[in-house]
Amino acid sequence: MIKAKINEDQFQNPFVFKTEWKNAFTDAEFLKVFSSDILEHYIVNKRWYGGKASTLKYIEVIDSFKIVSKKNTYYGVLLEVNFKEAFYQHYFMPVSFMSEDELDTNTIIAPVKMGSQEGFLVDALHQEDFRKLLFDKIAGVADKGDTKVKFHRGKKMHDKEYVSSKFMGVEQSNTSIIYNGSVVLKIFRRIYISTNPDYEISRFLTERMNFKSSPEYKGSISVALSEGNMTLGLMQELVPNQGDAWAFMLEEIDRIFDNLKNKKIKTEKLPDIELFKRLKINEVPHEIIDWAGLSIFLRIHTLATRTAEMHIALGSDIHDTAFTPTTYNGDYTVWLKNRLTYQFQNRLNILENNLHKLDGLALELANQFLDNKKEIRKLFLDFDWTKMKSERIRIHGDYHLGQVLVNGEDFYLLDFEGEPESTIRDRKVKQPPLKDVAGMFRSFHYSIYATIFNNKDKYPYEQHELFHAGEVLFKYFVGVFLQTYTEVAQAGNLNIGYRKEIDFLLKYCILEKAVYELGYELNSRPRWAVIPLTGIASIMEFDSN
Repeated sequence: MIKAKINEDQFQNPFVFKTEWKNAFTDAEFLKVFSSDILEHYIVNKRWYGGKASTLKYIEVIDSFKIVSKKNTYYGVLLEVNFKEAFYQHYFMPVSFMSEDELDTNTIIAPVKMGSQEGFLVDALHQEDFRKLLFDKIAGVADKGDTKVKFHRGKKMHDKEYVSSKFMGVEQSNTSIIYNGSVVLKIFRRIYISTNPDYEISRFLTERMNFKSSPEYKGSISVALSEGNMTLGLMQELVPNQGDAWAFMLEEIDRIFDNLKNKKIKTEKLPDIELFKRLKINEVPHEIIDWAGLSIFLRIHTLATRTAEMHIALGSDIHDTAFTPTTYNGDYTVWLKNRLTYQFQNRLNILENNLHKLDGLALELANQFLDNKKEIRKLFLDFDWTKMKSERIRIHGDYHLGQVLVNGEDFYLLDFEGEPESTIRDRKVKQPPLKDVAGMFRSFHYSIYATIFNNKDKYPYEQHELFHAGEVLFKYFVGVFLQTYTEVAQAGNLNIGYRKEIDFLLKYCILEKAVYELGYELNSRPRWAVIPLTGIASIMEFDSN
């Protein structure tokens, strides 16, 4: 079976090396062939490889370290992938050399002959012996070994004995392994010469703040380089859940739109409110409760509470400078404006180049966006730090419904890596907590429009009627979330400012998020560009007639 797989994969003959496996990564000939002929074929097809939109120039092994079990020698390999577009990315790949009878997988990197031994190079995570070795080292039952690699056991790590391991779901940008059905080890594939924010925040929330609404930190793997520490793996508890809040919300909104038909609701008769109007649940008009149901608003209330509690935890430490709240200043404002004006110009260029792909409402809104570009740019440049009375804190940074797990009537918040397009340094900049709130509001908006787009033949209404009903629903979701979030945050002494400042920051951050999304949609699914464009029009209060 394995031989057939190899032959399909353009490798007819094994790569032959004089060196033994135990010396492979000190052998110049092996390193040269491994990083070019072998890896260049292998890496470009992996789900976790983030350079698919760019042209690969060359791959270099920048460092490696041995991790040895009783039976095998494994290597942790740090790769620098250089692109013709003059940038590079770093990746982590654990590698093993196995004879055919030792293989646990048919996912082969390449057939090789090392010295006198024939076998295969494989991603070591596919070998159970290696997965057990990582667990034992984190749990502290195996020798920590190489001083370059640091295995840390968290205060809440109670599992001592390895029982089983399996991969979790589909491999995405990272690879996650479930151990003993109780903990998850996330191996970061794309790595940075800096501690990963997911590790930093996860450990801080568990060990310093005892925060209960995110998975407990259990341990980590890092490597100490002269330039700094790199996080390679993060172990957390496996939390019981019924899927993510995105899937949950799509089901809820589908039910709500079905109700339009079932209850024979006229969309134009739905009571409308202004965006950011705060509402207690008992202040939501009975027509809206009758249409959408009470339960969805109770769930939004809970999500808002957990979000505020996360921010209180992230902003209440006065000892650890990485997590101490700070005020606004000129340096932050320069950083913010540079970032946003660059991003805005980039999105304008993408929009102008893709206008021909748009029609109907999307084209109308795109032209409106282009006509008002000066006004939008001015809003980004109007950030005056001297008027800000609130504080900046470490935030989630990429907060949306997909980063939230549903646990019965409650929620767990996870994945603190930050915004994928941002540099690792930018992800650690303290920002207004309302940026996360804005991210969640954009996610609410998306879930409403995704439901309309994915079920357009199911609801017997014109598209403009569904869009109108969707916008009304969105404002009530925002109103209930905002009322709850503000109450809980202020009761927990989180300084988010007064009403005028909150509204300004929300408007600013939602606009930033929607402009960010516009580039993604135009590049991948232009029909959906109407979603961020509607968000921008709503925030800028453009006249839609």
